[in-house]
Amino acid sequence: MKDLKNSVAIITGSSSGVGAATAKLLAGQGCHVLINYNSNAAGAQAVAEECRAMGVECLVFGGSVAEDANCVAMATEAIEKWGRVDILVNNAGTTKFVDHSDLDGLSSDDFQRIYAVNVIGSYQMIRAVSEQMKAQEGGGAVVNVASTAAVTGIGSSVAYAASKGALVTMTLSLARALGPKLRINAVCPGFIEGDWLREGLGDEKYEELMDFHRKNSPLGVTATPDTVADAILHFISGPQVVTGETLIVDGGRHLTMTPLGRR
Repeated sequence: MKDLKNSVAIITGSSSGVGAATAKLLAGQGCHVLINYNSNAAGAQAVAEECRAMGVECLVFGGSVAEDANCVAMATEAIEKWGRVDILVNNAGTTKFVDHSDLDGLSSDDFQRIYAVNVIGSYQMIRAVSEQMKAQEGGGAVVNVASTAAVTGIGSSVAYAASKGALVTMTLSLARALGPKLRINAVCPGFIEGDWLREGLGDEKYEELMDFHRKNSPLGVTATPDTVADAILHFISGPQVVTGETLIVDGGRHLTMTPLGRR
């Protein structure tokens, strides 16, 4: 395992959920971290305090990755503070919960808003850190947080699934284009336990789907923010010869799906 002590990590969308779990996991490895949030300032500050309690330094940056100026400013703050960026985790994401058969439930504005964060935001963040990562000793590692929606076509909406598919394809393109200094990989979580899905689905639907996915996964489990963070850490500190890969984190649920993802 690569020693991450005194490395510098930017984690987008890290005020809660997977992003927060990843920030705390990396802080526990000795990484200085930049916590990013769009609307949950209190959550971001709480995560930052937990990270600082582990003996590392922490910055908090508010702003959506859909705006390129925010991406550039985020990278600039980290570089001015620590002189390098070793790790970028593109976790910021958004969606709209719409049944896939409801074609009138999504507008072009919905697609553009979702793509602006999930795809373009990730691209802009990679662009913002790439020159620094290329110039520094050791290069850098990028992990894009996609979804099993990218490979199964299921998920909260067609727009969401399409955006995560695009993110996986972008991972392949940029891993090829930005090597050897940058390693770029993706994780694809399935159903993730936590507030984000609970709020989007409602309590009853959330519990129903969680039970359904557990019963239909070979391992009998669903993902949690912590298990997804573990997968992210694998790409960062694990084998340093891996790039352009996608790791599915869903208890094996994708293995039991029909082509339509309805089993």
